[in-house]
Amino acid sequence: MPAHMIDGESLAAELRERVERETAELEASGVIPGLATVLVGDDYASEAYERRVKRLAEELGCRYVSERLPADAEEAEALAVVGKLNADPRVSGILILRPLPRQVNEGHVYRTLDPLKDIEAIHPDNAGLLALGQPRFVPSTPSSMFWMLDRYVESTGRDPKTFYNGLDLVLVGRSNNVGKPALWLGLARNATVISAHHYTAQAGRLEQHTREADILVVAAGVPRLVTGEMVKPGAIVIDVGINPLKDEATGKVRMVGDVDTESVAEVAEAVSPVPGGVGPITDVTLLANTVLAAKLQRGDAAVRGFSL
Repeated sequence: MPAHMIDGESLAAELRERVERETAELEASGVIPGLATVLVGDDYASEAYERRVKRLAEELGCRYVSERLPADAEEAEALAVVGKLNADPRVSGILILRPLPRQVNEGHVYRTLDPLKDIEAIHPDNAGLLALGQPRFVPSTPSSMFWMLDRYVESTGRDPKTFYNGLDLVLVGRSNNVGKPALWLGLARNATVISAHHYTAQAGRLEQHTREADILVVAAGVPRLVTGEMVKPGAIVIDVGINPLKDEATGKVRMVGDVDTESVAEVAEAVSPVPGGVGPITDVTLLANTVLAAKLQRGDAAVRGFSL
C-alpha cells in the first residue's frame, strides 16, 4: 500500500495552541517575546522563510524585528547587527538566516550571539550542551523532525520512548543547523545513527546506507535526491528539503523536497511531504524557542524545550 503521508499542518496547529497559551501567560506577567531575523543578501528560500516567521510571530502576539544587509556587506557589519540585537531588550531570540555570503564567516557570527538569545543553538556553548544531552535550546528543524516522528509513532500504537532503541537512523546531510543536531537527538533516543553526506555520495556509497535505514532523514539541499529504489521497504522517511524549482514554461517557483515523494511512497511505511511536512512545525517551533528564550531571560532556569 502507498505510504502514510504525515500531516505536518495538523501537528503544527497542535503545537501552536501550546505556544499561544505560553505567550499569553508571559504577556500577562509583563513580558512580550520578541523574534529578530538577520538576512544578508537576497536568497529566495531565506526571504520566503522570513516572511512566514514574521507573519506567524505577529499572529502569536510576539514582537518581530527584521535586520537586512546587502549581499556585499562586510563581516563587521553583520557582527555589529548581531551585537545590536544582543543588547536590545525587546528581542528574546535571534535567527541568523542562511546562507551567509562568502565574506561573512558563519562561525564568527555564531560566536557573537548571546547564548540566551541563540534560539537555534548555533553558539558553541549551546551546541555543546546539546551534544552532551543537556540542551538549553533544541534547533527548530531537528526538534520538529523528532516531534513529527514521535507523534507518528505514537499514533500507530508504538511507544516513542522505546521505539528508536537500536533502529538504524540514517541522516543525509550534516549541516550545523540540521544534520549534526539531529545526530545528537537520535543518539539521545538510543538509535544507531549514521551520518551520510556529500563525500558519502561522492564515494558511491549513499544508497548503501539509505537502503539500511529504518528511519531515513534527508536534509541535503538537493531536489529529489532520494528515490524509491534507495529506500528500505517499510522505512519511515522524513524530508527536510526546501528547494525552489522554477517552471520554465510559466515562470512560477514552487518548493520541492530532497525526496522523490511519489516513488518513495510506493515502498515506505510513512513519508513527510514537501510542502506540508516538517516546514509548518519548524515555523511554530522557532516561536516556541523564542518563548523559551524569554522565560530564560526572565530567570526561569528550569524550563525546557519541546523535543529533547
